[in-house]
Amino acid sequence: MHPILSRLSRLALYLLAWIPLAALLAYLMAATGGMTKREAISMSLPLCLLYAFVCLSAWYSCRAIPSGRATIGKLLEVHVAAALVASGLWILCAELLAYIFTQMSIYQGLTGRLSRTIPILLGAGVILYLFSVSFYYVLLAVEASQAAEARAMEARVFARDAELRALKAQVNPHFLFNSLNSISALTTSDAAKAREMCVLLGDFLRRTLGLGEKSTIPLEEELSLIHAFLAVEKIRFGARFRMEENIAKEALAMGVPPLLLQPLVENAFTHGIANLVEGGWVRLDARCQNGVLSVVVENTFDPDAPPRRQKNGMGLLNVRQRLEARYADRASFNVKTEGDRFSVSITLPAEREGRAT
Repeated sequence: MHPILSRLSRLALYLLAWIPLAALLAYLMAATGGMTKREAISMSLPLCLLYAFVCLSAWYSCRAIPSGRATIGKLLEVHVAAALVASGLWILCAELLAYIFTQMSIYQGLTGRLSRTIPILLGAGVILYLFSVSFYYVLLAVEASQAAEARAMEARVFARDAELRALKAQVNPHFLFNSLNSISALTTSDAAKAREMCVLLGDFLRRTLGLGEKSTIPLEEELSLIHAFLAVEKIRFGARFRMEENIAKEALAMGVPPLLLQPLVENAFTHGIANLVEGGWVRLDARCQNGVLSVVVENTFDPDAPPRRQKNGMGLLNVRQRLEARYADRASFNVKTEGDRFSVSITLPAEREGRAT
């Protein structure tokens, strides 16, 4: 639809912009045609109102012949010809209007005085029409730029969502692989515990399936998933681990990507507690301050244990990539080792979510 005719407010502003042009045209007609101010104003106002709508038609010719698909010569040929035709019609309307004023005895001899202003009307008509053409080409260029930017943004969003889905799909198989190894080991030593671990593992996987396509869940719900995970790990480690939580109340309602923290806790067990004969502890801290949600997962580990093939584990890499894909530079991910303590700290925007039920 025509950008000016699509909204009444735009049309009103467009017509108001023609008032100074009507005043200038009245001045030229009075100065060159010998008209009185009243005659010049009586002619210029209706003529400019009419020509304002005539110039609106330039939008359609600009849409039909985009500037990028035609040569400059072709553009000039088409639009100059259209400007001359529009100006000719404008002059005919001016002569008709002057004739009506003369026949109604409003202004005597106006037709003769109008003839002296024909060059002025012709030149002004051509200039105003070509100015409208230039304006519409600029407007079309802006619209094309905005459309290209929107398509690029949409492509980036699709790419980011695809990356997030792929990264999210890695979480459960990674955890499932570790758990199945543990179940396999328990089947020969303690069949009852193996069965119990299967039931708890099934419950955990069922709850993760309920997340669906959610982009974020409340931290409270993420903690509930971690507790279900810990129930599985308790079968493996028994009393060899101690879980400590220090969660600020206001942080519970903040949104986090699903299964973002579970890989961090799993990494603490797989690369920390599992290597300690006497076991150890895992601490989870979360607080919300100044619009930022900060989470720290810390655990004990054996610094003398031989390094694994993947030092920081696949889970940490997955969390880092998910944060970068979703939040870019608005989130941070840091790993630190001090003596026998290993900690992972992340920060992300504090976005409130509805509490889990």
